[in-house]
Amino acid sequence: MPHPTSPRIPRRTALKALCLASVLAASPAFAQAVFKVTTIPEEAATEQIRKFGPISKYLERVLGTKVEFTPVNDYPAAVEAMVNKQVDLVWFGGFTHVQAQLRSGGKIIPIAQREEDAQFRSVFITLADSGIKSLADLKGKQVSFGSQSSTSGHLMPRSFILQAKLDPEKDFKRVAYSGAHDATIASVVAGRVDAAALDITVWRKFVEEKKVDTSKVIVFFTTPPYFNYNWSVHADMPAAMRERVTKALLDLSPATPEGKEILSLNRATKYIPTRAENYKDLETAGRSAGLIK
Repeated sequence: MPHPTSPRIPRRTALKALCLASVLAASPAFAQAVFKVTTIPEEAATEQIRKFGPISKYLERVLGTKVEFTPVNDYPAAVEAMVNKQVDLVWFGGFTHVQAQLRSGGKIIPIAQREEDAQFRSVFITLADSGIKSLADLKGKQVSFGSQSSTSGHLMPRSFILQAKLDPEKDFKRVAYSGAHDATIASVVAGRVDAAALDITVWRKFVEEKKVDTSKVIVFFTTPPYFNYNWSVHADMPAAMRERVTKALLDLSPATPEGKEILSLNRATKYIPTRAENYKDLETAGRSAGLIK
């Protein structure tokens, strides 16, 4: 039975995360002291490896210890891996950070966020000829979110939908969950849903890389800003190591080739300090939306 204040994480997913963590911990590579990094899978595994490979190499050099990046299958698996101390550093969305805090009894410490994460937004997209021009127009439509545990792909979009006096389960023809932001865009492009919500930075990346035709797929609503992603560690990490990891992240500069590559891959201008209080509003939103019991 889950703790009454815990977010709903499917039992099968939790068991899968624990099994994955056990395999990792038992493998020869993890028999030695290895600093383990993972992320919520907001994009495909190949993209995660491309995106987080350089920062793993940077941390290995700066920390002077072997660093290994290991993708997980879904958002709850990232939460479980950190809560069970099977990884040392996780790139969380704001809501997954909240979930990890609740699951661990407040033992997860956010140490850095992108400058952009203090004023983050989500976008709602649709086909240009759909006739959808506002959130009110979503009534009776098929709408997709990303992962159920996504801040920018579910929690905050759902919060603004509720503020618009719409109940997704009652007012939409169908509610879908794509699992990742890139899959969300694909679902609209393919016409599997009428509209969808996702991370604004992923949308901008797709537009800049010409992976989406903006004459056919448009943004019809952009949310107000909120706090989002962060790098988090477990409170049981020695304070000296936590300070070294934090300093390594904050020291990244676009003025160096290495820093420029890492920051660009993570769609960041720079990393700045953050604190747990920044994500309290997301917990409130999660409870209001019924995503945290």
